Amino acid sequence: MYDFDYQRPTDAKAAAAAFQGDARYLAGGQSLVQAMRLRLSGSERLVDLGAIPALKGIRAGGGTVTIGAMTTHATVARSPDVRQAIPALAELAGWIGDPSVRNMGTLGGSIANADPAADYPAALLALGATVQTDRRSIPAEQFFTGLYETGLQPGELVTAVGFPVPQAAGYEKYRNPASRFALVGVFVAKTAGGVRVAVTGAKSHVFRSAELESALSASFTPDAAKAVRLSPAGMNADLHASSEYRAAMVSVMASRAVAAALAR
Repeated sequence: MYDFDYQRPTDAKAAAAAFQGDARYLAGGQSLVQAMRLRLSGSERLVDLGAIPALKGIRAGGGTVTIGAMTTHATVARSPDVRQAIPALAELAGWIGDPSVRNMGTLGGSIANADPAADYPAALLALGATVQTDRRSIPAEQFFTGLYETGLQPGELVTAVGFPVPQAAGYEKYRNPASRFALVGVFVAKTAGGVRVAVTGAKSHVFRSAELESALSASFTPDAAKAVRLSPAGMNADLHASSEYRAAMVSVMASRAVAAALAR
């Protein structure tokens, strides 16, 4: 690990002021700290967000569940408000990593890192969430832009995410047995504006599947999702799964997600 300056502000304004030069925000640290230990990443300054109470907590009301950026996965998973309003989101949070990761990792850290196999991005995109920062509101459609890339500007701080409550939703993933990241994960949401389907783990970053959305708009059933055949073009291929296998698994996971949504 390289040397760095460490700052631990107690409010968002101070955090933004501390972000100077070659700096990084530190949320749960489940990705950043490990990369720094291996010297795969390094910054001259880390701004720890852990002492900012305003970035934590969950509020539900008006058809939206708002989750603070520094709220841990474990807190989301066991939240009565999330379980009642969007049970699929609570289940998703409960499937992230292991207990250590869930008790340290945060919503804001996860989406800012934008790992191509992370779970939360699929929920944001499928539910039509809005990312709140210290500067503006960013629709999920505009937030995830590429491999480990987001629409955040330098020094911009994620403060919360607002999730519209769907009519029905489900999330299923085929997980890597070691990391528990999604080799393929599919979040299906039936909303007032139509069916939305977001896929993670299959490409360089999360994306919506127009083919699955069309099929499920016509028939919101597991069989309709399973019948969709996606092209493997552009799908990830690695030692865990070929692009053809991932393409096939998207339909399978979508089918299971629909079944989970209908079972609630």
